[in-house]
Amino acid sequence: MDTGDRLLTPGEVAALFRVDPKTVTRWAAAGRISSIRTPGGHRRFRESEVRALLEGEEGLTAETSEHQVRGR
Repeated sequence: MDTGDRLLTPGEVAALFRVDPKTVTRWAAAGRISSIRTPGGHRRFRESEVRALLEGEEGLTAETSEHQVRGR
């Protein structure tokens, strides 16, 4: 079933999260983010899932900042 979802490389995901590509690979190995293996063994990540995680992280960051301001 093709959902039309673009697959991202670890480097592309890393750029979105502003981390090293090896960090993205470790997240996948730990099960924090799901990945697909290409026939050559490379990891790829569904763009929709990455975007959802990114939006969740941004929400968490904003929430954390709000609590820090209130706590002052």
